[in-house]
Amino acid sequence: MSFQTIACTHEDGIARLALNRPEVMNALNRTMRAEIMAALTDLPAGTRCVVLTGTGRAFCSGQDLTDAAAGLDVERILREEYEPMLAAIREAPVPVIAAVNGTAAGAGANLALAADVVIAAESASFVQAFSRIGLIPDAGGTFIIPRAVGQARAMGMMLFAEGLSARRAAEWGLIWEAVPDAEFASAVAARARALAKGPTAAFMAIRAALRASDGNDMAAQLRVEARLQGEMARTRDFAEGVTAFLEKRAPRFQGR
Repeated sequence: MSFQTIACTHEDGIARLALNRPEVMNALNRTMRAEIMAALTDLPAGTRCVVLTGTGRAFCSGQDLTDAAAGLDVERILREEYEPMLAAIREAPVPVIAAVNGTAAGAGANLALAADVVIAAESASFVQAFSRIGLIPDAGGTFIIPRAVGQARAMGMMLFAEGLSARRAAEWGLIWEAVPDAEFASAVAARARALAKGPTAAFMAIRAALRASDGNDMAAQLRVEARLQGEMARTRDFAEGVTAFLEKRAPRFQGR
């Protein structure tokens, strides 16, 4: 599949999707939103992990405001373009890593935070920049961020629209880890390889269980765990994991 605004590669079970409008800090326009969704809903056979990153000095600067010159129907765009794109990330059939190589601002920050795991270079930052132009955070920010860092920190991020360093984001629990810039590419590659070689069905069940826990009490969550664990116990990867444990060797998971 050929794309105009993203660059895609696939190797060793890892699909790498790079936002590729570096001249505008990978700002999101209609074409990019559609291409991200298309790439994620039509992953190559054998994909076991997705890495979403940016080209150039930014991850994503958010909505391309030059679109405003043509008149933006913001509510329509959010409903018809952002919501399907974000759903494609959150419902991907394999784990998704957001590799935040630089600034992630506005909807670009929340695009990254929609991934299963966020790894950022130490020079990167996260900015809820919406109030600077008289808007509220969108693209899932008001859902994801307070659940990760609490209401007080989420409110400060959104009212003051100040950049949050990658290191501080990791300390607050907003992202998984911040790594030195010189080690960023190798760290992301190592994490992606680990997921690509892992028990994919179990990874997806972990995602499902954690998301279900938001609305469940303990009794309901125990039922979710029992159901999902029953499903996992019937997978080939579980059988392989037990066999490998008994044989004292590393498991060779097939992702099913």
